[in-house]
Amino acid sequence: MKATLKGTVLSIAVLPCFAQADAIKHDAEYYILLDQHAEAWAEDDAAVDAELAGFRERNGGTAPNIISILIDDLGFGDMGIPELNAVRGYETPNVNDFSDEALRMVRMYTEPSCTPTRVAQMTGRLPVRTSMGNTQVDIVGEGLPGDEVLLPELLKEVGYATSHVGKWHMGDIAESWAMNQGFDYAQMAVHQQGQLTIYHDDAIREQVSVGIFDYEDTYTVDDFFRPDASAMMTVIEGEAGGSVREIRMENGERWNTAKYDEMNQAFQDKTLSELERLAGGEEPFFLQYWPMIPLHNTRTGRDGPESPNAGLYVDKMQQLDSWLGDIFERMEELGVADNTIVVLMGDNGHFTKYSPQSGFTPMIYRGGKADTTEGGIRVDAFIRWPGMIEADGLLNSIIHVSDLYTTLARFAGADQHIPRDRLVDGVDQSAALLFSDETKARRDHVIVYSVHTPAAIIKDQLKMNMPKAGENPIGAKFFDLFRDTREEYPVSTEVGAWGGQEFVRIFGRHKARKELYPDGPAAKGVPYEGIDNIRPETAEAVRQFQVKRAAVQQ
Repeated sequence: MKATLKGTVLSIAVLPCFAQADAIKHDAEYYILLDQHAEAWAEDDAAVDAELAGFRERNGGTAPNIISILIDDLGFGDMGIPELNAVRGYETPNVNDFSDEALRMVRMYTEPSCTPTRVAQMTGRLPVRTSMGNTQVDIVGEGLPGDEVLLPELLKEVGYATSHVGKWHMGDIAESWAMNQGFDYAQMAVHQQGQLTIYHDDAIREQVSVGIFDYEDTYTVDDFFRPDASAMMTVIEGEAGGSVREIRMENGERWNTAKYDEMNQAFQDKTLSELERLAGGEEPFFLQYWPMIPLHNTRTGRDGPESPNAGLYVDKMQQLDSWLGDIFERMEELGVADNTIVVLMGDNGHFTKYSPQSGFTPMIYRGGKADTTEGGIRVDAFIRWPGMIEADGLLNSIIHVSDLYTTLARFAGADQHIPRDRLVDGVDQSAALLFSDETKARRDHVIVYSVHTPAAIIKDQLKMNMPKAGENPIGAKFFDLFRDTREEYPVSTEVGAWGGQEFVRIFGRHKARKELYPDGPAAKGVPYEGIDNIRPETAEAVRQFQVKRAAVQQ
């Protein structure tokens, strides 16, 4: 078969069949590594099976609990390293202590922004597979398709109780919501901090956002143009198969900083109460806490820990650190710390549009949220599993956030339920993590997308920015990430002469694999449909959205 990339014609060999017909289907590069390491991987699989069986025997025959904590817009080095805390002028003592008990995944790659990272973690698939690579900030009438098989759905197949609290940000239509995607219970924000802390009433007053309600509207003709944060759906709550309701918002009430603070405290309180409820049950549990802070864009009504840095986000990171300390302490009190896997990480780099007043600026890596430089897609990431995963360790292998899907499913004994009818990008990294051994990793590359456009390819320590249409890949920009963490000194001549075509061939194989497993669309629908107590102003906002959607058909 033939595939083309920006004018370059590539010959793509048909992949040999390395595994049984019902094996998980991966992208092409996996099979190239499998050809070289099949025997060693089989031995590693046997060793992992033995470790997991030993844990279950010690744990009364039960699989481990899993807690996932995903923090918004936090760059590499912002937590877990007290020396870098000192450079910044703030402290994260609870996370630092946690990091001493955990393995740091030094080369954890995410997607460049909130939604795609969350999609990759939940589905084990690149967000481009479902056209979910963009980050939406208001009413869009779309979301994650219901036929995607999320991690909690896998875990429920093997008896897990599942719960989600906090940010979700994968759609405003019912089929995309957490309680309809494998979670027994969810209390979740439908949208994200654009609505909730950037263009609400107090933020408008402080000029965090400009041009919404902070001007004289004499000449305004289109009253539908500007979003109203207070009219949008805020936080919803419900159980799988049950009713879904908006909570803590009354008809005509305005959204502001006080409401944002109330929501964040409620998410923390609910996480603690869900932890206690789940810990008291008979089943292993999967608890997902995706907090909204440290993003907090106003000075209005601020309280909580203060730092010499005094940045809007940094001080709230200190508050979040205190909250995380409460969760870790409660785990100890409930007796679940030793039989629970905890994954703590950021979802992408800093929201640099609000630097430096946020208190965060890029440090080791250049760029931030929405960038495909390392600063946008490299994050702090830790995994703790006492007695199973090395404490205070470092793993320098490449791991992509989609690998958590496959690896956590393996740890839980749910990997047989990973779908075989589609391509899964996440690979099983259980051997590398359990044995803290970089030679056992099953990934050595990442294809970096910006929304739906391929932007870069990382292979080993090398990174190529994708050439533009008509450009010869020999002259593409290459970087040695070990020597040049900020991607400021291209080694294009030194690498491009031999590596240009090799990198392009990686993408050619990826593109050819897409022909066998094509990308699909995001799900479409009516925003907020199925919520029992929709407010009149919210119903009107949906009507306005539908007018805009229908306008193209006139």
